Formats: sequence, C-alpha cells, structure tokens
Amino acid sequence: MPIEKINTQKAPAAIGPYSQAVRTGDYLFFSGQIPLDPVSGNIVGQDAETQTRQVLKNIEAVLEAAGLAADRVLKTTVYLADLQDFAAVNKVYAEYFGEAKPARATVQVTALPKGALVEIEGIAYSGS
Repeated sequence: MPIEKINTQKAPAAIGPYSQAVRTGDYLFFSGQIPLDPVSGNIVGQDAETQTRQVLKNIEAVLEAAGLAADRVLKTTVYLADLQDFAAVNKVYAEYFGEAKPARATVQVTALPKGALVEIEGIAYSGS
C-alpha cells in the first residue's frame, strides 16, 4: 500500500527524522505536535492551556494540508508533563473537538521535547 507524506509550512517542521503526517489507504497518522510556533520554532506559552491551543492549531494545519478537519480524527494520545494539567488541557481539547469526541488516551510522561507541557498525536479517517 502506498504511503503519502503530508507536510505543511503552516505547522512546525519535524524536529527529528519523521513526517508531520502520513496517509496510507483511508487513514492519516499525524505525528505528535508540541506547542511550537511554525515560524520561530519557539514554544508558545508557559501554561498548559495556552500550549494546548498551539498544539491544536498545529494539528489543524496538518489536517488541513491533508484535506481533513477535526471531525475526521478517530483517536488521539495526549502526553502531559504533569497530570495536574489534565483539566486545563481537557477544556481546550473539548472546545476544539466539540461533538466529534475522538477516542483518546492521556498519559503523564517524564519529559517532552523542548520542555513542552503537552504533546498530542493521532489517527484520522480520510475515506468516505
């Protein structure tokens, strides 16, 4: 099955050897996004709510580059540097996904790239 790499300048460039997203068949797998400004490459915000908004803006840009929107996201994994930020992240996440409510796992990790507080990755459906 062919694999299509998805990349956009509207989201931060990968900071490692990976693609922003790949599509195979009817599925899009988007890499973890942290709260980087796509232009400066710097972390946006110092609190979980602000950082989550930037993460979701980055995800939206990647989805848009693939011709998709948030309502096509099936599953996400949310990585938090501190589970105490769960409520703040959940608030922004709920605003973004609305009634789409993809399946989700949330885990606390020891650290995230560049000292980020939140990272989100996921899977979207691009079929009809």
